[in-house]
Amino acid sequence: MPQSPLGRTLVIANPTAHSGRGAEAADFSRSFLASYQSVTTGHELLRTRAAGDATQMAASAVGFDTVVALGGDGVIHEVVGGLMQIPVARRPQLGIIPIGTGNDYARTLGMARNDPARAWAQLVRGHAQATDLGEVNGIPFMETLSFGLDAAIALDTSDRRAAGTRMEGENLFYSSGLRIMAQARQGWSWHGAFDGKGHTASNTIIFAIQVGPTYGAGFRICPEASPTDGLLDVCYNHILPPVPGVLALFGLARFGRHTGSRVLRNLRMREAAIDFDEEPPCQADGEKVTGKHFEVRSLPATLRVIVPA
Repeated sequence: MPQSPLGRTLVIANPTAHSGRGAEAADFSRSFLASYQSVTTGHELLRTRAAGDATQMAASAVGFDTVVALGGDGVIHEVVGGLMQIPVARRPQLGIIPIGTGNDYARTLGMARNDPARAWAQLVRGHAQATDLGEVNGIPFMETLSFGLDAAIALDTSDRRAAGTRMEGENLFYSSGLRIMAQARQGWSWHGAFDGKGHTASNTIIFAIQVGPTYGAGFRICPEASPTDGLLDVCYNHILPPVPGVLALFGLARFGRHTGSRVLRNLRMREAAIDFDEEPPCQADGEKVTGKHFEVRSLPATLRVIVPA
C-alpha cells in the first residue's frame, strides 16, 4: 500500500447527516482508525451538535496535518470555512467522507459517496492536491454559489432535509423545483461586472457560479468547471423562458446538455461584483447568504485537498 497522506488527523463528523447515517459512519471511522493505526500518526474524532460547530472545530485544528469532514456538503462547507481562518502555513489539508443526499463536492473530487469504507480506502491511498475555492462577501465556498430559483430550490431542499423528508438526491431537487417555480417565475433583475466586463439582465431565474461542475445532487450546471483551473464558471439566463422551457432546461442540465440554449450565457471569470434590484434567494454550498450586493472571487490553489489516486 502507498504511504498514507493523512498524518495527524482530526475527523469532524455530523452524526445527523443523511437521516442519521452520519452517526453510523462516525462509528465506523473510529473503528477503522483504531484498527489501522498505521494510516495516521494520531487521530481524534469530534461530533457536531449544532450548526456552526464544524467551523469552530476546524478553526481550532492547528497542529493537525489533516481535517476530515464527515457528512454532507453542509458540514464540508463549515469545515472549509474554519480551515480558511488558519494561516496558510499552518493550515491542515482537507479530506472528506461524503455522507449526504447531495454530495456534489464528492462528485467533483471523485470520492465514493455514502460508502465510508470505500471513502477511507480512497483517502489513505490518495494524495493532496492544491484546490481552488470561491468566495462571496468574504464567505468561502467549495462547490457552488447560486442566486434566484436555483438558490430558492437549494434552500428549500435543505429545509426539507432538516425536517426529515425521506426524499433524496435529484428527486428532492425536482420536487422542490416544481413547488418553488410557481413563486419565482418572474425572476430577479441585476447588473454587474465579470473581470471588469459589464453584464446586465432582468428576469433572471437561473444564475450559478461554480467551482466544480454540479449542484443539486448531480445537475451539471457548469459541466466544464474545474477546481484546479483558477477560475469560476458562470451560467445564467438572460432571456426568461416559459415554465415548460425552464423545466426542459433543468432536465437537460441533469446531463450538462443545456449550455447551448439561446436563453443562457456561459462564461468563466476570476472576480465579479453583482448588484440585484431586490434581495434574491442566495446560497453558497446550501447555506443561506443575504444581501443585494455580492463581491465574488476565485481563490486559486488555496486549500490542499486529498483526492483519490
